[in-house]
Amino acid sequence: MRNFLLILATLLAATSTTVNAQPLPNTEALKLEGDIASHLVDGVDRFLLKQLDHSIAARNRYWNRDTTSAAAYSKSVAPNRARLAEITGVVDARVAFNDLEVIGGTTEGPVQGSSAAFDAIKIRWPVIRNIHGVGLMLRPTKPNGKYVIAVPDADHTPEMISGLVPGLGVSQQYARQLAENGFTVLVPTLISREYAARNGRAKMTNREFLYRSSFILGRHLIGYEVQKILALVDWCSSRSGDEVSIGVIGWGEGGLLTLYSAALDERIDAACVSGYFNSRQTIWSEPISRNVYALLDQFGDAELATLIAPRKLVIEAAAGPEFELEGGGGAPAKLASPLLPVVSAELARAIELIGTPNLTPFNLIATKDGQGGFGSHNSLRQFAKDLGQTANWSVDPTDLKVSDNQVDAMQRAAAQMREIDQHNQWLLSESHFVRKDFMNKLDTSSVAAYEKSAQWYRDYFREETIGHFELDLLPLNARSRLIEKSDNWSRYEVVLDVFDDVIAYGLLTLPTGIKADEQRPVVVCQHGLEGRPQDVIGEQSHRYYSGFATALAERGFITFAPQNLYIFKDRFRTLQRKSYPLRKTLFSTIVPQHQQIVNWLKTLDQVDAKRIAFYGLSYGGKSAMRIPPLVTDYCLSICSADFNEWVFKNATTRYNFSYMWTGEYEIFEWNLGGTFNYAEMAFLIAPRPFMVERGHFDGVGEDHWVGYEFARVQYMYQAKLKLKDTTEIEWFDGPHKINGVGTYRFLHKHLDWPEPQAK
Repeated sequence: MRNFLLILATLLAATSTTVNAQPLPNTEALKLEGDIASHLVDGVDRFLLKQLDHSIAARNRYWNRDTTSAAAYSKSVAPNRARLAEITGVVDARVAFNDLEVIGGTTEGPVQGSSAAFDAIKIRWPVIRNIHGVGLMLRPTKPNGKYVIAVPDADHTPEMISGLVPGLGVSQQYARQLAENGFTVLVPTLISREYAARNGRAKMTNREFLYRSSFILGRHLIGYEVQKILALVDWCSSRSGDEVSIGVIGWGEGGLLTLYSAALDERIDAACVSGYFNSRQTIWSEPISRNVYALLDQFGDAELATLIAPRKLVIEAAAGPEFELEGGGGAPAKLASPLLPVVSAELARAIELIGTPNLTPFNLIATKDGQGGFGSHNSLRQFAKDLGQTANWSVDPTDLKVSDNQVDAMQRAAAQMREIDQHNQWLLSESHFVRKDFMNKLDTSSVAAYEKSAQWYRDYFREETIGHFELDLLPLNARSRLIEKSDNWSRYEVVLDVFDDVIAYGLLTLPTGIKADEQRPVVVCQHGLEGRPQDVIGEQSHRYYSGFATALAERGFITFAPQNLYIFKDRFRTLQRKSYPLRKTLFSTIVPQHQQIVNWLKTLDQVDAKRIAFYGLSYGGKSAMRIPPLVTDYCLSICSADFNEWVFKNATTRYNFSYMWTGEYEIFEWNLGGTFNYAEMAFLIAPRPFMVERGHFDGVGEDHWVGYEFARVQYMYQAKLKLKDTTEIEWFDGPHKINGVGTYRFLHKHLDWPEPQAK
């Protein structure tokens, strides 16, 4: 192999030469040195950090708080509450039930522990379809008629905060303390942060594993666990007698779920959030299972607190969970305790947003400058008071006798994981019907009617799926330099401005012999994951690309090979993490880069503005499905080595080619399962020509899944729109690569450029 590369490099050296860096006409000299791809990624990082900073003030456009009364206030924030439910995946109807199921057997009873103050009973309850909650009920001997849902951290079990197993001191057993003071306490089990290799491949936490498939199906692990809490609220609110008081309390991940649950459900009278409340501006660095798409577009923790108003809220500033995940295939993350000044500032911001003291019964209670233990007596006493507890708060624990029949926490955790995974796989099987219903506004009575009706979907795709920055493109400010020349072509490096800190960069190859008044078609040749423009021109002798940008230039096409963002591993994946909470993705930046590229290409005298095509391999094929729907200057698109039943590939846990097992933790896009699979994306390219290039032995998928999804595209083009010759698929006997046979014919045909004569 090494000898082959040496021979190929020698041949390339014999046919091309490096030249002085003259610029193209009508461009400035390009003087940028070093790794331009690295400059590009760094600039986008700076850009996104600024956008995150701007998001705080920008949220006001979504809010219209009416503080004239509590009822008016609640009504005025109802749209915000609905949006929060949507982006956290709290969208499914819960199962109605009359009572909690007490878990016991013929050889063991349901009671796991008892004291003079309460009994701890194993319980189970239905939530959504076949998903159940499991945990404990701490049933007080002398109930005060008030109910609390005590949510542990993800690394704590219900038994730990109830005092039934070792691991936490009595002062931090907040479920136990509440039960000893007369509250009926319900304690759900959470999915843990157990970290393990999945299917022998990428290492990730249990929470990230379930987050992945949930996310692409328009659900969220946060949403599932909120639903478990709200199902308990359903039960509590159905109790007979006087008006029921319901509170929710939690620490760490339990604090997160408490905050979301109380923000979403007005039946919760009081909440206590410990070791979590913070500024969320660096949510991109927290565990990815906390990532909520579009969160910071409308909500920070302060805004979530305003959804709890005018109900009562205790913020306990205490040390939170602290750990670091280094990756290993899953998303790297670092979690540190919230700092008291930041917690104070965020709560003050919430109070300022409402601006009416009687609507903000919020209390901040700090333990040891915000870094002390959770579940302090002061916090619990205030929380109890907020729920109407008038009796003195007891701080003396009663003797607790633990039963021998303790639950197998590992088996319980595995069963909880299995239920959510199986539910997601069911959602996956139903997603085709959801998308079909979503797309039912398309009018296929004529091509003109179709294009008109497709515009709504294109706008939705731009705003909600890909994400769009409401920014004007900068002047092109094109800079270039000639870097290589052969008998057949000249090659230039080109840099363009896009936004502040954001550039577009690529390699332009101009065939020799273009006449003064001639305009040629252009093929934009897009590299794949961790690729560079140099890969697609053949400079690196990359076996996947077959030097297709150069090969096409030698067929007479002008080619442009852009540098896309998906390079430098975690550096670019972090860009996706920073984009998500803004209601953006990597392609929110890539699309305007390509728009600017096309805008510039159209200024070149040699370019026919109506014949600019897109051809991408692998991640470049992923780009071929997402960029041309929005950059409509592309007159056709070719997806190579990527086209798939994409939602299935992302969410299935039955196939080894699934992204559920791999290190591409940035690949998941919010709710594609309910909106746009690859066929639906191709519908947004129609009626422009569209082609798929597929090697039988390409491990990105299997032929029958690729064929299934392409058949849907073919049906739309050929059967519905009567576009008989504008969509094709080429199957070839090969691996993950540019084959360059049928696709080249397709380009010549649809770009109206003659094929070279066989010698």
